[in-house]
Amino acid sequence: MSDIRLFDTNEARARIGELAEVLADCVTDGASVGFMAPFGPADALPFWEGVVAAVAEGAVLLFAAEREGRIVGTVQIGMSQMPNQPHRADVKKLLVRTDERGRGLARALMAAAEAEAARRGKTVLVLDTATGSPAESIYGRLGWQRVGVIPDYALYPDGRYCGTTLFYKRVGGQEAH
Repeated sequence: MSDIRLFDTNEARARIGELAEVLADCVTDGASVGFMAPFGPADALPFWEGVVAAVAEGAVLLFAAEREGRIVGTVQIGMSQMPNQPHRADVKKLLVRTDERGRGLARALMAAAEAEAARRGKTVLVLDTATGSPAESIYGRLGWQRVGVIPDYALYPDGRYCGTTLFYKRVGGQEAH
């Protein structure tokens, strides 16, 4: 069984090496999450240092999935928005270690993140993911609405072009205004 927790700044900082391992594992497996191959845990540290700083500022919520005391997945909610978007948040970097996939961790991480975002007054969540990736099908099964595709939006770690699919979801029982 896995445990999903919202990390505070101190825990995020203390576990930065484990977070870096999760990101490196996903990039090595070909995930288009912003980084190019070759990519190892040391390459991931600057990214996670930025996330820890954003957690400290209250700009990001960081959730981690743990199994037997080891971080095996993570997702972030970007809480800071422009003044005309106080009701919106961005889902960022849903990552699950390759050896832990297929066990419901993505679903559990997303459920925790969506619930906490709603608890904090966010009613519209948005995200993007690589078109054709396993993650794309996960979001549809979790009730996210597909908006469309931007072709050649990013690159896979090996340098191939990658389309990006945009999704949104209403949370917290709020209807459109």
